Amino acid sequence: MKNIYLYIFCLSLLSLGSCSLDTEPLTQKTDTNFYKTTDDAFSALVGCYDGLQVATGAGGRGIPVMSEVMSDDCFGGGGASDGYDLAAVDEFDIARSPADVDLYNSNWIAYYKAIYRCNVFLSKMDQIDWKGDTVLRNTYESETKFIRAYIYFEMVRLWGNIPLLTAPSSANIPQANPDEVYKVIAEDLVFAANNLPAVGYSATTSGHVTKWAAKSLLGRVFLYYTGYYGKTDLVGVVTKAQALAHLEDVIAGSGHGLVDDFSALWPAASVDKYAGEDNRETVFGIKYTYTSDYNGNTDGNAWLVMFGMREFSSYPYGHGWGVTVNSKLWNIYDANDTRRDASIIGIAEENIPFDKLNSQREYTGYYNKKYTPMVDENGLELPIKLGSKFWDISQFQDYVVIRYADVLLMAAELESGNAQAYFDQVRQRAYKANFTPLPVSKENILKERHLEFALEGVRYWDLLRQGIGTASSTIAETTTLLSGGVAGTKTISAAKIQATKGLQQIPNTQITLSGGVLKQNAGW
Repeated sequence: MKNIYLYIFCLSLLSLGSCSLDTEPLTQKTDTNFYKTTDDAFSALVGCYDGLQVATGAGGRGIPVMSEVMSDDCFGGGGASDGYDLAAVDEFDIARSPADVDLYNSNWIAYYKAIYRCNVFLSKMDQIDWKGDTVLRNTYESETKFIRAYIYFEMVRLWGNIPLLTAPSSANIPQANPDEVYKVIAEDLVFAANNLPAVGYSATTSGHVTKWAAKSLLGRVFLYYTGYYGKTDLVGVVTKAQALAHLEDVIAGSGHGLVDDFSALWPAASVDKYAGEDNRETVFGIKYTYTSDYNGNTDGNAWLVMFGMREFSSYPYGHGWGVTVNSKLWNIYDANDTRRDASIIGIAEENIPFDKLNSQREYTGYYNKKYTPMVDENGLELPIKLGSKFWDISQFQDYVVIRYADVLLMAAELESGNAQAYFDQVRQRAYKANFTPLPVSKENILKERHLEFALEGVRYWDLLRQGIGTASSTIAETTTLLSGGVAGTKTISAAKIQATKGLQQIPNTQITLSGGVLKQNAGW
């Protein structure tokens, strides 16, 4: 880890130009002549967003994909002749691919690079001449703390036990108690919620964190932490009543709302009726562009190709690497629920002439429609059409982290006085004229969350926060799937999931670099 941190320090000063936000490359800046002016501060903030973009879009295995593979909604899939790394994740069993001891090493490095950038910028706040503009300082500090909180939240959910750094450091430190990490996450988000300007979403700069994003993420962190760890509050920083109040503020004052047509949220489901990346329902999304290359410019959504149909395109769906959707997901939707066809590509249901069975592992006949590569009517990949040279690393669909529908359902789960109305709003959009009221309850809310947020990287964490027993029994199954066109048995064991407590493998390279200071998670 010490070597990695030294490398991070150099990159934090030399790589600020690699981002989709407008800024000039700062290749001549040093720690002594930088962090002086508000222009420097903006460039540093861009660097933090860039760190977030790389860590979530191109820094190893995409966590939105891995979150779905770990859940009951997707299988690892992939190519019939590929390695079995996705199977190891899917089945929580490293014996499926014992050589994969560094499944998430690139993720780990990218996360800590981003954390380092945030910590450096936060440590330099007092030396910047803000010209008396405390609002600007508080805004930049809030956005940076949100980014740090978001990254730590991804890390602590994934690994449970991670080194916690809140200042620039190259120290080789042991993993912190998760409570310590959650305390920093909670404090960072409370600071951002209290200090970001209270302006409507439409008046904010595209891609930037808002007060409403901080309040919404705080609700998600509260529900996950209290559920997974069996607590009543968020490490003494946020109570249930406070978490609910933050969500109610979003509902009352943000200007966010539901898009009328659920399918319009997803470009492949709506094509020319797409509501756009910055539609009123997106509370927070991570932005990507089509400008990635193999020379260090990593602005694209590299994980999205994992969800594409295996080596096969059919307008508007592009080809990819074939993570498959469990047929059980298709089957749990009511036929009148408009979310089914907007969320899932059904090969037979849409009469798609898919002919790559011999190339596809764990074929189910279903793929992710919310996040899939796209082609035009002539079969040309959209990144290529827009000028990119690399379709695989230049997918540009933003990752929508939190939608307004999530805010409504989280507030209902936290027992808002308007819980029934919030619950009904989400369901009314889904069923339209076929809507039939359903009593609001925690069980019904969690079922609705499954239908509403399927294939968005949310389901696994919703299961895990209900307890490892519930998660493991829900995910576990034995079924028959086609791999290379041949039927075979697929088994996911509840015992394997329970052995890991739902956590993932700590990269062996990081354990080695730490001299054994870092310890591997159980089951890996």
